Amino acid sequence: MKNMILAAALVAASALAAVAQTNLAPSTDAGTPAMTTQDTKNPAAPVAGANSFTEAQAKDRIEKAGFSEIKDLKKDHSGIWMAAGMKDGKAVMVALDYQGNVVAK
Repeated sequence: MKNMILAAALVAASALAAVAQTNLAPSTDAGTPAMTTQDTKNPAAPVAGANSFTEAQAKDRIEKAGFSEIKDLKKDHSGIWMAAGMKDGKAVMVALDYQGNVVAK
């Protein structure tokens, strides 16, 4: 009997660990924070909202998205970090929203 209970507990723990490793898809609703990886983006980006990224974090995230020569980085009234930069040899404006989406504008 004890072995059966122990086996059931191990199976349940294994199932819980598997669920915890499931990747969640990003939200497509601009009003809901996205659960993203760096490879997924919210199609409504940039999304206005309270942005908790510091200036250094914003610059780092923008650079990791492939932009360089980031300058004039400022958070606008909508909570979106805006900057001038370069991407693929072209001058662009780039935005970073509270969900972590980086988009060229």
